[in-house]
Amino acid sequence: MTVVAVGTLAFDSIETPYDRRADALGGSATYFAYAASFFTPVQLVGVVGEDFGDAHLEALRRRGVDTSGVEIAKGKSFRWSGRYEADWNTRHTLDTQLNVFEHFDPKVPQAFRSSPFVFLANAAPDIQLKALTQCTGKRFVMADTMNLWIDIAKDGLLELLRHVDGVVLNDEEARLLTGERHLLRAARKVLDLGPRFVVLKKGEHGAFLIGSDVHFALPAYPVDTVVDPTGAGDSFAGGFLGYLASVRNTDPRTLRRAMLYGTVTASYCVEGFSVETLGAIDRSRVEARFNELFSLVSL
Repeated sequence: MTVVAVGTLAFDSIETPYDRRADALGGSATYFAYAASFFTPVQLVGVVGEDFGDAHLEALRRRGVDTSGVEIAKGKSFRWSGRYEADWNTRHTLDTQLNVFEHFDPKVPQAFRSSPFVFLANAAPDIQLKALTQCTGKRFVMADTMNLWIDIAKDGLLELLRHVDGVVLNDEEARLLTGERHLLRAARKVLDLGPRFVVLKKGEHGAFLIGSDVHFALPAYPVDTVVDPTGAGDSFAGGFLGYLASVRNTDPRTLRRAMLYGTVTASYCVEGFSVETLGAIDRSRVEARFNELFSLVSL
């Protein structure tokens, strides 16, 4: 079963304590699509500039990603540059150039609108809502957000949360959104805003799944060497929602299993710059790591 993903396709320039890359393929929708495509076909909605070139889109198409919803606009693609400290949890944004994304008006192709699974990657809430209203066949919707939208577009974000089944937040975002310092109480307040469940990302410390009918805590997969954590959250969402779409089920047991798949795809993401590792492995590698993680968390 297909998943519609709405978000950014971008170029990232990354500095870590150990290496750096310039103009690497990035963007929230890109990472999501690479991870979700291990499990199910993805229909991508976004905008790129004339500098994007067809090679990156062709690489997505080879993974079963339908890129007919990606608009090529006059100008340059979204660009972001950042630097990570040695603890990997501290990230400094050095430059953000919205370029063609500044005027992004999401247009979900007619052929995409019947998809029952929808992912709204991090973007302004009005963009997310506009895309969502076009997805007439939606049955299960997940959204991501960030501190910026909580600060400057909270009313729009609160409206969005009334229309989604799940939301992905890190601990800082959950606390900022609810004003609650205790993380589990913050999660419960998020549920009061509309979603059926919330995924709380804790980086190297794993993630929580909190809902009215499900509570689950999961450690991160123990990666030997972190190369670049950019896109880990979107890769998690891709593995999580891609698996749900593949089995066409969102009951509590399946949500818990999806958490493991999300953790696995995120773990592969951080082992390389950009989508290098995600693009180099196949489903069998995902399943092998899933089985390792399952054995770690099972009695």
